[in-house]
Amino acid sequence: MKKEEERRPDPEELLQRIHKEHQGKLTIFLGAAAGVGKTYTMLEAAHDRLAEGVRVAIGWVETHGRAETEKLVIGLPRIAPTVLEYRGKKLTEMGIDAILEQKPELVLVDELAHTNVKGSRHVRRFQDVEELLNAGIDVYTTLNIQHIESLNDVVAQITGIIVRETVPDSFVEQADNIQLIDIPPEDLIKRLKDGKVYISGQAQQALKSFFRPGNINALRELALRFTASRVDQDMAEYMRKNHIDGPWPAAGRVMVCVSASPFSAQLIRAAQRLAKGLRADFLAVYVDTPSRRFPMGEKERDRVWRNLNLAEELGGKIVTVAGNDIVEEMMNVARNENVTAVVIGKPRHSRLREFWHGSLVDKLLRKSEGINVYVIQSKAEAETHSAISTARNDVPAIAWLPITGGLVMTSVVTAISWVGREQLEQVNIALLYLLPILFTAVRWGRWPSYITALASVLAFDFLFTPPLLTFNVSDIRYLWSFTIFLVISFVVGGRTEMLKKEVRLTRQRETSVRTLYDFSSQIAAIIDVNQIAWTFVRHTGVALGRNTVLLLPEEQGSLKVEAQYEANMPEGRGGQAELPAAEHAVANWVWVNGQVAGRSTETLPGAEFLFVPLTVDRRTVGVFGIELGQQKMTQEERQLIYAWAGLAAIAVERGKLTEAARQAALLKESDQLRTALFNSVSHELRTPLAEISAAIATLLDSSTQYSAEIRQELLETVKSSATRMERVVANLLNTARLESGMLQLKIDWCDVEDIVGTAIRRMGETTHNHILRTRIAPDLPLLRADCVLLEHVVVNLLDNAIKYSPPGTELTIAAEQSGSEIFVSVEDNGCGISLQDLAKIFDKFYRASQQAVQVAGTGLGLSICKSIIEAHQGRIWAKNNPGGGAIFVFAVPVPANGSRSVIKESEWDDRKGTPNFGG
Repeated sequence: MKKEEERRPDPEELLQRIHKEHQGKLTIFLGAAAGVGKTYTMLEAAHDRLAEGVRVAIGWVETHGRAETEKLVIGLPRIAPTVLEYRGKKLTEMGIDAILEQKPELVLVDELAHTNVKGSRHVRRFQDVEELLNAGIDVYTTLNIQHIESLNDVVAQITGIIVRETVPDSFVEQADNIQLIDIPPEDLIKRLKDGKVYISGQAQQALKSFFRPGNINALRELALRFTASRVDQDMAEYMRKNHIDGPWPAAGRVMVCVSASPFSAQLIRAAQRLAKGLRADFLAVYVDTPSRRFPMGEKERDRVWRNLNLAEELGGKIVTVAGNDIVEEMMNVARNENVTAVVIGKPRHSRLREFWHGSLVDKLLRKSEGINVYVIQSKAEAETHSAISTARNDVPAIAWLPITGGLVMTSVVTAISWVGREQLEQVNIALLYLLPILFTAVRWGRWPSYITALASVLAFDFLFTPPLLTFNVSDIRYLWSFTIFLVISFVVGGRTEMLKKEVRLTRQRETSVRTLYDFSSQIAAIIDVNQIAWTFVRHTGVALGRNTVLLLPEEQGSLKVEAQYEANMPEGRGGQAELPAAEHAVANWVWVNGQVAGRSTETLPGAEFLFVPLTVDRRTVGVFGIELGQQKMTQEERQLIYAWAGLAAIAVERGKLTEAARQAALLKESDQLRTALFNSVSHELRTPLAEISAAIATLLDSSTQYSAEIRQELLETVKSSATRMERVVANLLNTARLESGMLQLKIDWCDVEDIVGTAIRRMGETTHNHILRTRIAPDLPLLRADCVLLEHVVVNLLDNAIKYSPPGTELTIAAEQSGSEIFVSVEDNGCGISLQDLAKIFDKFYRASQQAVQVAGTGLGLSICKSIIEAHQGRIWAKNNPGGGAIFVFAVPVPANGSRSVIKESEWDDRKGTPNFGG
């Protein structure tokens, strides 16, 4: 059983495999150094594919003036590059838009680690390649081993040169094929000397520095090891995919602590290499400690963000926690995340600091329990500029108000002490000087208290310590007083500042949790997508104090601004104005590719907005934009935005699914309606059509002579059947008009007596088998109504009464005014209506299930009557007659012409079944 579980495929892996099937194939020609023949081999392979009939194109190839390489370029279609202007010069870069437009089957992209010119869509070329792969285009590309991110510090240790342009390991690992291009060191050196790699001057310099035989051999070994590990990984994946038993390593996790240290990047790479070797997951933890002795500046914050971004690029999971004890927080994360190994840097600070604060490595070893600890020797790297930067949360370094306040309090104490120096002893004066130090430390923190303590020491020494009015000290015991002043300011000020930082961090996190909770609570009950969009942009805009916008796809697939919030507007709402064309283009790119882009990223960083995709199950359902301009974002804001975006994506998806469910329900209801209509109509039309066909066939039969009575009877059968069909078709047309909302009342003056008379004439012969009586009150006022539709109501009610009344029984039509309404009733002496049918009798397609009488019909007549009467602002109802049969009544409002009592549904005479119209 356990073995079967191990063989069971990982769902995430299956999703990645399905996603990869829709991507282009990536082939990397990997070399140990420049000049080994990567581009040459790539061009040869491209010619072979071209001969096979594959549409090949050159996206970007650097020949470096090598004649044999330039010969291979001939014959391959080349896509024109993009021309960009930078600092007054026109530079060219790979034309990614032209490639996407032409969409060849295979494109050649040289120098994968290249950094693009400022103003390009992406900062680095591997991101261009990633977009081509997502578009389904196969890519051949070249790469040197020193440009792989995780090997950057190893290469620097070997060659002494730090490579600036790197490619994340996560991107290299997704390659479908890696071909190692290798030649002996002697051949490479000979190529250099012959000028086949660089021009003569550059070649001589390269031979003295980078291309030394020892360096080349070390780089070759790195390339061979990397390729071998890739082959081993492919073999393990093949064995797992085909259920071949093997010594699978136990699952685990490698954790590294990320900080603002310049050594942190090397530790991250070392942890990634260790995790890769152990086939374990990789975890990067950043502990935000408010107890730092010196506040973190903008430079350090940017370094922390670069390190976290590096860990993410290398495939690590990022975890951010806050606490005073770094080791304790790391161990908490390690226990929660099932960490099996921890990577930490070897201490580089002095033993005095270790004695004072303790060794981080020793603490970690003591508390690591069953976790392996790897201590790595590292050295600082040169600073690099990143397009991703974060804001500074701290106040300016120099706060003049607290310093001035401390000096003023010191001056006040000095004046008081000078005036009362005859009555006060030096001990009392020294204690008085402690007051401004303590107050400044508690009120303003460490540095103002330091300056206040220094000013107090100088004032006390100058004015009250012999010899007076000098800074000389004759008694060494006074030095203890000076030391106490400084220690008090150091301890109290430091603890106060630490507590303030803890309070600020607690408030920030409380605000983040509260805003997320508020937003999730607000959208929990909302299913309208537009309302969700407006709630989202307003909530994020108010919380961050920035302009926000949410774009959602239209039915045709293009993005439109669904909601927009402007922070400088009184109510925040800026309407649904369109974004500038450049910003909308960035949002479209995010929508298509499902990746973050815009300001503060490495993709289209020239935009004013940062655009974040709203993603659910790897599907992008919308794009959220927040205007940054020249402002910077804190890490807390960035994490909060991603959390909001996740909630908004779920809410938008829920709204769309709800709408889809509603449409599905309507479609189901429509299908049921269509089925019921088809069944009813087919049954209702079949009988009169059969009667008409039989009567006409009989009349056309020339072989038999029929009497005049028989012919008249047949013609009446045709007429009654046609009338019946006409009534069915009229009901269908009226139902269609009512359902579509196209029913328009043609209001005119109507006489109720004329309406009843016309309805009786339309019924014609169908009333001959019943006794029809009418009771129309005299002097009924005229109605403002649609005469034809009211006539149709009377016809339907009368037809219904005939169907459910035995032949020879009475049918009564009555009409009279009561108050501001005219009541018209149709009474029959049939079987009546059951209680269960009475509540549904006016529903569409509903037919009463009478035991005694079986009649045909579509079940539309009464529902049409109800709709027509309600369109006239009237009411209609049905009731059983205690003497037998049923009564259908409708009331239509008219202008009041006298004071008469208003008839209610319960005020009917049970004896005769006729309305008791008052009196």
